[in-house]
Amino acid sequence: MSTLTLNIPDTEPHFRTEHDSMGQVQVPAEKYWGAQTERSRNNFKIGPNASMPAEIIEAFAYLKKAAAYANADLDVLPAEKRDLISMVCDEILAGKLADEFPLVIWQTGSGTQSNMNLNEVIANRAHVMHGGSLGDSETIIHPNDDVNKSQSSNDTFPTAMHIAAYKMLIYVTIPGIERLRDTLKAKSVAFKDVVKIGRTHLMDATPLTLGQEISGYVSQLDHGLRALGNTLDHLSELALGGSAVGTGMNTPEGYDVKVADYIAQFTNLPFRTADNKFEALSAHDAIVESHGALKQIAVSLMMIANNIRMLASGPRCSIGELHLPENEPGSSIMPGKINPTQNEAVTMVASQVMGNDVAITIAGSNGQFQLNVFKPVMAANFLQSARLIGEACASFNEHCAAGIEPNYDGIKKHLEESLMLVTALNPHVGYENSAKIAQKAMRENLSLRESAIGLKLLTSEQFDQWVNPVNMVGTL
Repeated sequence: MSTLTLNIPDTEPHFRTEHDSMGQVQVPAEKYWGAQTERSRNNFKIGPNASMPAEIIEAFAYLKKAAAYANADLDVLPAEKRDLISMVCDEILAGKLADEFPLVIWQTGSGTQSNMNLNEVIANRAHVMHGGSLGDSETIIHPNDDVNKSQSSNDTFPTAMHIAAYKMLIYVTIPGIERLRDTLKAKSVAFKDVVKIGRTHLMDATPLTLGQEISGYVSQLDHGLRALGNTLDHLSELALGGSAVGTGMNTPEGYDVKVADYIAQFTNLPFRTADNKFEALSAHDAIVESHGALKQIAVSLMMIANNIRMLASGPRCSIGELHLPENEPGSSIMPGKINPTQNEAVTMVASQVMGNDVAITIAGSNGQFQLNVFKPVMAANFLQSARLIGEACASFNEHCAAGIEPNYDGIKKHLEESLMLVTALNPHVGYENSAKIAQKAMRENLSLRESAIGLKLLTSEQFDQWVNPVNMVGTL
């Protein structure tokens, strides 16, 4: 009788023992993180998909590398250790160790555990690169004494916040807004002679051109970009060197300036040491200020996207003055229906950014004494807002704004039927008589011409001379 042998793979997890000041912890054997990371991973199982943003991890890699170089220059870290730390940081920046940062936003408000996550990964990876093995009782690089030298979580995390926020604004947010602004500016020029009816209070008003209407959107985005640009100087200030409470305890003289210079060199961005480290640790006004500009842009985008989709509404039973690109079917039950989906995406992004601003406002206002302990949630909300606005503007630009065209028939129909053209008669027959003309036209379903002549207030020739929409739009 034969025996059936099943080759079942070994799926049991393997662990190694790591230790910190609180004792021993079992850590997944193949991972580079250590005891403090594992404690946080087990103690803060809060929220799915709430990992610390990758941009913060990248920013930490820049600052850890810069700190190693500054410490070596100041003779408090051997060059061999500097080079090992630097090599691991370069691996992190290249995305090679992305799976080594499992911690969530919802942790200690100073971000200490994420700081230690970086310290442990860099130390253990450097030890392996030097020829050692994970789990060795002695390692060439110590996470606290070497990787975290001249640092505190209290000054590293706000530094990472500023690096990540600045880079996101420069490379994602501002370019996206600028592309949309430039497209709308081109449309405002292209449509400068398209006369249409204006609307106030959602009711008919006097005419303007489609180009003039769109120029208002351009101006909104210009103001938003200027407001955002004005916050970059404050955001470029780095807390690193403030140490635990802002005094710079356990940092060598000149370290704060030197480490900021290295960060500026490695990122190719104009970072500098903060003028006041106490503010940099206890208050995050630069983040609040900069996100306030993002909120301003979100408010503008909400208005712009809503106006454009209302002007395009219909296509036959509503305003119908614009044609928007047809990107995808709009209904699972109504054949042929096309919806303004890009506009809807932008308005949802705007509402999210406005909500994020509330969280950042509350968090920023709660810096107690020498430390604000809402750092991770502020960083996560800021980065989400900055990315959403940049990418939403780019998407809206490509899939909607670039393809906007006037619906000339709809524009002409509304212009000719509007009673508010009667405003042009005010200087000639007075406000009261002009109101009588408009009211009679409305009650009796007449044109303005028919109503005015019927009231014997002017002649047909005078009406044609005085009521000309082209003469009512002024100039840009």
